[in-house]
Amino acid sequence: MDVFVIGAHREGQPLHHQLASRGAVLVRRTSTAPGYRMYALNTVPPKPGLIRDTASDGAIVGEIWRLTAAGFGSFVDDLPAPMAIGSVALDGGDVVSGFLCEPYATDGALDITSSGDWVSWLASRAHETCP
Repeated sequence: MDVFVIGAHREGQPLHHQLASRGAVLVRRTSTAPGYRMYALNTVPPKPGLIRDTASDGAIVGEIWRLTAAGFGSFVDDLPAPMAIGSVALDGGDVVSGFLCEPYATDGALDITSSGDWVSWLASRAHETCP
């Protein structure tokens, strides 16, 4: 089973081990179709929240990882709120299971849709805080 991730579960990010420990294999890097918003959530570790918004022209970069059915079930069972798994439309027309977040979590969160990429946004923040 495939899962689309945009943030802390991507390769090189702090929660990627949760996929790797379940034998996940990278299928490809891709992006959502337009129609999504990404928010910087107030979580530890920092995570983005993806919300479907048909009024948005935002497309968000991510990765598709393949898991066995048992690995996928175990992975999803460990997800904390406000994270959720739902259908995500990808550039090119495919629809896969992927990370979304419950809308309440975006209250007061910074809309970072224009960055289009969580990892790039994190890197830009690191440069802002360096002397």
